[in-house]
Amino acid sequence: MHPLNTELYKIEKHERGEPILRALSIQNQPIRVLREGDKMCGTTDQNPNPATPNKTPSANGNGTTRSSVSPDTVLNLEQGDPTMFEPYWKKMGDKGTMVISGSQWMSYVSDFTNICFFMEPEFEGAVRRLHRTVGNAVVDGRHIVVGTGSTQLYQAALYALTSPGGAEPISVVSAAPYYSSYPDETDYLRSGLYRWAGDAYAFDKKGHGDYIEVVNTPNNPDGTNRKAVVKHRPDDQVQGKLIHDLAYYWPQYTAITAPLDEDIMYFTFSKSTGHAGSRIGWAIVKDKEIAKKMAKFVELSTLGVSKVSQHRAAKLMEVICDGYQNCKAKNCELFFEHCQNLMAQRWERLREVVERSEIFSLPKYPKEYCLFSGEFNEPHPAFAWLKCKEDIDLEKFIRGCIKVQGRTGRKFGSDQKYLRLSMLSKDEVFDQFLERLSTIKAISNGY
Repeated sequence: MHPLNTELYKIEKHERGEPILRALSIQNQPIRVLREGDKMCGTTDQNPNPATPNKTPSANGNGTTRSSVSPDTVLNLEQGDPTMFEPYWKKMGDKGTMVISGSQWMSYVSDFTNICFFMEPEFEGAVRRLHRTVGNAVVDGRHIVVGTGSTQLYQAALYALTSPGGAEPISVVSAAPYYSSYPDETDYLRSGLYRWAGDAYAFDKKGHGDYIEVVNTPNNPDGTNRKAVVKHRPDDQVQGKLIHDLAYYWPQYTAITAPLDEDIMYFTFSKSTGHAGSRIGWAIVKDKEIAKKMAKFVELSTLGVSKVSQHRAAKLMEVICDGYQNCKAKNCELFFEHCQNLMAQRWERLREVVERSEIFSLPKYPKEYCLFSGEFNEPHPAFAWLKCKEDIDLEKFIRGCIKVQGRTGRKFGSDQKYLRLSMLSKDEVFDQFLERLSTIKAISNGY
C-alpha cells in the first residue's frame, strides 16, 4: 500500500523549490525527471495553450467545470475512499442530521439478551429493514453481528470457523484476482488457527486438508460475480467452509439477482452508503454458535462497537428506506437510483477514453435482470480493473506518466500489467483522472 493515504498530495520539491515528478526506474531503464512544463512520456499536451485555464467535463456529464485540481498533484485512486457520495448527502440536509446529548449511550451494554450485547436495537432493526428494501440478502431467522467495519468481521469469521483449533492451521483461500488485503488480514495476527494459502484455483485440498474459501462477489478488484471454486470440487474427505464478502452487492454497483442466503455474509457501511468514516459493518449469520463466536471476537478485540456510529448508521439507513417507502413522485431522487446513474455515467466516460487509447482495455460485463430496479442492468463496479496490452508494470507507468496512483495487479494475485483504480473519488478528481488518461497515446521504448 502506498504510504500516503490522502486523496491528493503534492509532488516532491527540488532543493531549489521548483516542482518535479520523479518517474520510477522500470526494468533497468534510467530514472527520468520531468519538470513542470515538460511533456510527459507517451502523452499529448494536456493544455497546449497555457493562457487558457484547464476545463474538464463534469463527472455527471453535464457541461464543463473549472478543475480545482492542480496538474502538480498526484491523484490517489489506490484506495476505494467513497467521497463520490458526499454531494447526495449534502442535498439531504437535515434529514441525516443527529443531535446527541452528553448523557446518551454511555454504557458498554445495549441488550444483554442479544448475542451481541453491544449492538443497539435501532441498528439491528435498520439493517434488517435495509436488506428487505433492497432484497439482496435474507435476514428473517438470521443473526446479525455488528463490527468495526468489514475488516473486523472478516477476522471474527475466521476465528469463529477455526476455534478451538487443531494440529495445523486451517488454510484460507480466495480465487485470484482476490481482494489485496486478504493475505495481510489473514496473517497479520500470525494465528495458529488459520493461515493464508493463496489462490483458490491453485489450492490442493487433498494436500492441505480442511480449508476456508472467501467468496467476494461482486469481486474486488475486477467486478465479476463469483461463486465458490474449491467447494464445488468432488471430495468427501475434506471439509470446506465459506465466507461471503458482499461489500459491493448493492444496486449502484451490480444487479440484485437474488436475496443471498449464505452461512456467513458480511457488509460494510462504507460501500453501501459511502460513510467510510463511521467504521461500521455487519454480518448476517445462519448458525447461532458461529454468531456467538463472532460476537465474542468483537468483544475481546474492541469491547463492542461505537454506539454513536451505530445510531448514525441507523439514521442514514432510515433516510434511504423512508425515501422508497414514502416517495410517490417519479422525480424523487432516491439514493440507489442516484448512485447507479452516477456510476453508469462514470463508466461510460471511462470506457470512451479507454477505447480511444488502443493500448488499454477494461472487462466487459453482461447485463442481468435486477430484482430491485425491475430492469436489465449492466454492472458498474466500484473499481476499474485496467489492463495494458503491453507487458509492463502498469502501476509505475501510470504513476510516472500522468501522476495517478493505482494498485498493481500483483497485490491481487494477478499480473503487473493490471491496475486497480477507484471509481468512487470526488467529481473533480475523477474528471482530472480522465483528462490525464486521455493524453496517453502510446508506449515508447523505455516508457
